Amino acid sequence: MNIILKPGREKSLLRRHPWVFSGAVAQVNGNPAPGATVDVRAADGQWLARAAYSPTSQIRARVWTFDPDEAVDADFFRRRISAALSLRTIFFPSPHFPQANGRAEGGTDAFRLVHAESDGLPGLVVDRYGQVLVLQSLTAGCEFWRDTLADLLLELTGAAAIYERSDADVRELEGLLPRTGLLRGAKPESRITINEYGLKFHVNIETGHKTGFYLDQRANRHKVGQLAAGRDVLNCFCYTGGFSVHAALGGAKSVLSVDTSADALALGQENTALNGIRADVSTGSTTAFEWLEADVFTALRKFRDQNRAWDLIILDPPKFAPTAVQAEKAARGYKDINRLAFKLLRPGGMLVTFSCSGGIDAALFQKIVASAALDAGVDAQIVETLTQGPDHPISVHFPEGAYLKGLVCVKG
Repeated sequence: MNIILKPGREKSLLRRHPWVFSGAVAQVNGNPAPGATVDVRAADGQWLARAAYSPTSQIRARVWTFDPDEAVDADFFRRRISAALSLRTIFFPSPHFPQANGRAEGGTDAFRLVHAESDGLPGLVVDRYGQVLVLQSLTAGCEFWRDTLADLLLELTGAAAIYERSDADVRELEGLLPRTGLLRGAKPESRITINEYGLKFHVNIETGHKTGFYLDQRANRHKVGQLAAGRDVLNCFCYTGGFSVHAALGGAKSVLSVDTSADALALGQENTALNGIRADVSTGSTTAFEWLEADVFTALRKFRDQNRAWDLIILDPPKFAPTAVQAEKAARGYKDINRLAFKLLRPGGMLVTFSCSGGIDAALFQKIVASAALDAGVDAQIVETLTQGPDHPISVHFPEGAYLKGLVCVKG
């Protein structure tokens, strides 16, 4: 089975970009099933790649290999998963349970083991939380090989269990229904306690965002802790309080955490207690803690009208623009919250602002933040750029993998 591209549409594959869009396909030969392996050929018949076919997605095929002699079978996936695990041993405890090599980046037992296209496994995301793996199968190709992938992961890591969280919206684009539940091993507790830079966090792998926690922000949470000493901190879109806990233990004077989810805020409060933080100065805590269930856009405007101010503000919003199509609308949202944040900062205060939207690249995000500062009538300097951790590698052939952009700005 193979797909033939239109003339001139092979250029991206020759640069080893792993996506074939539907508009590039001239014909499909052999009636492949969703997720089946097909050869991709140029209009002149030149062999280009071997890929997983997805008949309903705009990304009609995702490349497994650019090697014409490499078959896509269980041994192929064994090699790819083993390579991903080997990369993680540079920075983290051994992905092969239960040993640890003592070189943990951030002293953590929670990190990403497989990062989809950037590890040569399009659509497969696997995160480690202690002795449990949480798997997301996001494409037709991963769905086709799901059982093989699960068996190999259990064998190669020695994990106690694999829990599936294949409930991301992108599955709908692949013609797949959401699915969650135990995939391999003994059913774990829904709430797992993980370690990060000497701190502890509860993670709900059944109902938490993504696979339960934002592992890509690990080093950035630590950075905020280093910046927070003696500062009044506002953490927007706080989720379960990762940045808040780091800020408090970094010596913040006060921390106000804002999110729309009551469940996330409740777990955040448990995380403060888990780390010995008492959330009220009247009890003798060195940090005044406050939690607010509210829409962040509305809350920021209310704070502005109340003339409130902070020394450090964190903006870590959800994905506003999954693709470039939504970029214009998303840019307005990013500009709005950053403009309000600049107004709420005291002179010399710091804004730590992020975008995880694939449709907003780093250059555009910086322009949005600059425009927000201009509209707020303030001067600002970028003193540091932030990105995802080393367990979320970026293939040089797949720039879309660099999805997390962060800036540390100082208000003049």
